[in-house]
Amino acid sequence: MMGSVLWTLLASTLAVAHVFDLSELQWTLKNQNGSIVVPGSLPSQAHLDLFEAGIIDDPLLGINEFTERWVINDNWTYTADLTPFTQTYQSNTSGKTLLVFYGIDTIANITLAGHPVAWVNNQFRRYTYDISDYLSSSPGENNLTIALESAWYYGLNVTMRPDAEYFPNTPIVSTSDNFEYPNVRAWIRKINDDFGWDWGPAFVPSGVYKPAYLVTLSESELRDAASNATSCPVTSSSILLDETSLDIYKYGQNPSVAPDQSADWIINVTFAIRSIKSFEKPTITLSIPELKLTSEPLNPGPIPANADENIYLCVNWSIPDNTPERWYPIDLGNPKLYNLTVTLDPSPGQGDWPSAESITQTITTGFRTIQLLQTPYSEEEITSRGITPGDQWHFAINGKAFYSKGTNIIPFDPFYSRIKPEAVRWVLESAVKSGQNMLRVWGGGIYQPSDAATDGGLYSFYSLCDELGILVWSELIFSDSLFPINDFLLESIEPEVRQNVRRVNRHPSNVQWAGGNEIEGIVMAANASLANGTHYLDEFVYMFQDYLHDIVLSETNSIPYTDCSTTRGVLSLDPYVLRFANGTPGYIYGNTERYNYNASEAFDLTTYPVGRFVNEFGFHSMPSFYSWKEVLENPEDYAFNSSVVMSRDHHPPAGNLSWPNPNAPQGQYQMTAAVELWFPTPGTSDSNQTFAQWCWSTQLFQSMNMVAEIAWYRRGAGLGENNLGSLVWQLNDIWQGVSWSAIEYSGRWKVLQYGLATVYSPVIINPFWFPGNESLTILATSDRWETVNGTAQLTWYDWSGNAISSTTTPFSIPTLNNSLIYEGTGLHAILPHGYNAEDVWLLMNVTATVDNKLVTSESYFTPVSLAYSNLVDPQITVIAGENYTFTLSAKGGVGAWTWLDHPSGTVGYFLDPMTGLPSNGYYLIPGIDHTVQFISSVELATVQSPDPADFVVRSLWNNTHI
Repeated sequence: MMGSVLWTLLASTLAVAHVFDLSELQWTLKNQNGSIVVPGSLPSQAHLDLFEAGIIDDPLLGINEFTERWVINDNWTYTADLTPFTQTYQSNTSGKTLLVFYGIDTIANITLAGHPVAWVNNQFRRYTYDISDYLSSSPGENNLTIALESAWYYGLNVTMRPDAEYFPNTPIVSTSDNFEYPNVRAWIRKINDDFGWDWGPAFVPSGVYKPAYLVTLSESELRDAASNATSCPVTSSSILLDETSLDIYKYGQNPSVAPDQSADWIINVTFAIRSIKSFEKPTITLSIPELKLTSEPLNPGPIPANADENIYLCVNWSIPDNTPERWYPIDLGNPKLYNLTVTLDPSPGQGDWPSAESITQTITTGFRTIQLLQTPYSEEEITSRGITPGDQWHFAINGKAFYSKGTNIIPFDPFYSRIKPEAVRWVLESAVKSGQNMLRVWGGGIYQPSDAATDGGLYSFYSLCDELGILVWSELIFSDSLFPINDFLLESIEPEVRQNVRRVNRHPSNVQWAGGNEIEGIVMAANASLANGTHYLDEFVYMFQDYLHDIVLSETNSIPYTDCSTTRGVLSLDPYVLRFANGTPGYIYGNTERYNYNASEAFDLTTYPVGRFVNEFGFHSMPSFYSWKEVLENPEDYAFNSSVVMSRDHHPPAGNLSWPNPNAPQGQYQMTAAVELWFPTPGTSDSNQTFAQWCWSTQLFQSMNMVAEIAWYRRGAGLGENNLGSLVWQLNDIWQGVSWSAIEYSGRWKVLQYGLATVYSPVIINPFWFPGNESLTILATSDRWETVNGTAQLTWYDWSGNAISSTTTPFSIPTLNNSLIYEGTGLHAILPHGYNAEDVWLLMNVTATVDNKLVTSESYFTPVSLAYSNLVDPQITVIAGENYTFTLSAKGGVGAWTWLDHPSGTVGYFLDPMTGLPSNGYYLIPGIDHTVQFISSVELATVQSPDPADFVVRSLWNNTHI
């Protein structure tokens, strides 16, 4: 055995192709007329290299989104001399050199030594080209050139083609939502939000944004590796392993057939190979060292000599159901991972000795089944469980339905090539800390990478989700527009989708592929209101019901497909037929979303949807004062409605290139009205404090609104809608501006992130107030699979902090259900006797044992808006202890929504050292001190040892008082 391992190591070092990392070259960037010539880099994008060269300032600073638009309007060319490669390259008639790009953004003409290599038009594809002839035929001519065309002007040109379909926008329906750069993104396979969105900028970047390599294959079996690549393609001397797909599923399973949970596991491995030699009888051997399992050598069929295109080899390995431990999301079990070793031996020798051409990969993966249940509820379920008739719409992990708790992910930066791996890890770990078990990768952004090395990902996403135990709802990149059925687009989309589905297959965290974002609703509106609406419906059916569905499911047996993020569901899974408007009134179908910017209805429960699953809902807020300090340049900018602040509010979007956004006053008003309706209106003698309190108050409203909605949806798990999912819009930020995020661009937690940590706790208690009939219901809710027993305590206080009355109620909550704690009608009967609504508030606590751990949660009910409550000066004091612990005490009245801010340059969060759970934004009661500890992110913070005196405490009292 030792000899076999040793030979594998030797083979991996000696019998390897020459892999040259193109980042090692000296690149030059120039614009079309040559007036700008600066050093370039790879991977990179034009804005970043211009910033590095001092031609432009930081694109995220001030109003540079507008002043640097000229970069978008130019064409940019990256050029490098290949001499450092050709000096070591030896021309060999039997050899081949392949040029591998993992990502080009987006429209580019590639030439080598003046020879045309390729023209590309898809940001989401990997490209591989044989350039051997060009290297050997042009001695002394060594330039590699990537000439990038302005995606904006390219898009305008495409829309002028005679076969370019027009998508109308009318007062009734918009078939193509425009944010800033209008009418082009449906025609370009590029990140949709690069052209603007209502939470982010429009930089329309271009560049070689992922790594690229030269791979030289040779028929010589033993040769000097001479590789200087750090995350290079997988090769042997004569073979390039262009991709490896790993799909794990149950025997007989497919997305329309429920898995037999006792059936054997099938491990399907598919290779995409380019080889300069033919091999008649290659073998593939699979092993899982932790389980002491090794397959027999499996026969995938012959490998022909073909370096021009990928050849696909496939094998299956069956292992018993009970052999591996199953992977679960972190809140429901253990996200157990295994290392699968895959060895391709093109020409197996004798005994245990693999050939010198063998390639060994280790893939970290897990075993689980995931289902998206969309079939009708049975009559028995409707009768026995009180389910509202209609279709199911929820996920099941390893055969068990569960509650999906999470948020939506957008791109982490406007410029992909500078995304920091540590920043992504921080966001994902923050999701876990706040109780989330699912993230939705929104279909207007980018296909998130597997890890830093796979396909040149640069950072880890799916692998981190596997490790952390976060489920991922994945989407194809189509968003908020109808899309054309055009041959030149379809021929690019098919390899894009296949490559990304195959890459993501290995990750147990992935739960589905949705065809796109919010498009089904657009086409249903078009069908109902436009004279030729059936034309658009037919196109949608072709693309999202048939074309994309068939591509995805031809590449995976383990993952379901849905046409759209928000959908009315299906009439049939096999064949796949969408429901659209074909439903019975009063029945519930598909899933839903909610956006309501009328702040007066923010807590009106009658406006909340009653649905099976809510995949998007949110309200926008300001970033914190400290985030504004990162981008504001002048003292006069630090005001809620300053010109620069308003320029970074893109909601509602301009719909064109007007700047500043002419619709920003509407978005600003929505936040302003929310604060004025529900809190004391910020206004103090210190203008910076007033601005900071305005920013914080918008965040507080956002959190209160989302917490109320999540509590409503979780409540639905025990009611007729059987709601089993809520995903808030959104988790992360793309810049420092007005957005729906829970975590700011720097990694700073907003109030919402702490709110999620309370309402996504396994057991929660929440009030449900209906002002129409003055009824109050208080429920304890559990998302556990087992019955949960605990105790609820309700205590009325006045604003001075005096306890007025208290009751304790034991409860028992069945699986995914609620327990009634209190029910009352009539405000005077609900309030403590003799007290006015403005003078009291209710503290609600639960204590329960979950997974042998004590779980506590609290929430608050105020009978009137806090804008009209008779708040009392809390006189909060803060005592700093060791290791950034802070003890907060209210010496006066109740500190409504007490909040501790960490200073500029720091990134981290506050936790309760007793429970280890996030803690910030709470009611601080006199006589009940609150101790928190600041946990810093060393990797992200620019200030490592802040002065404890720079931590700032605030509450609603500070809206109007210094």
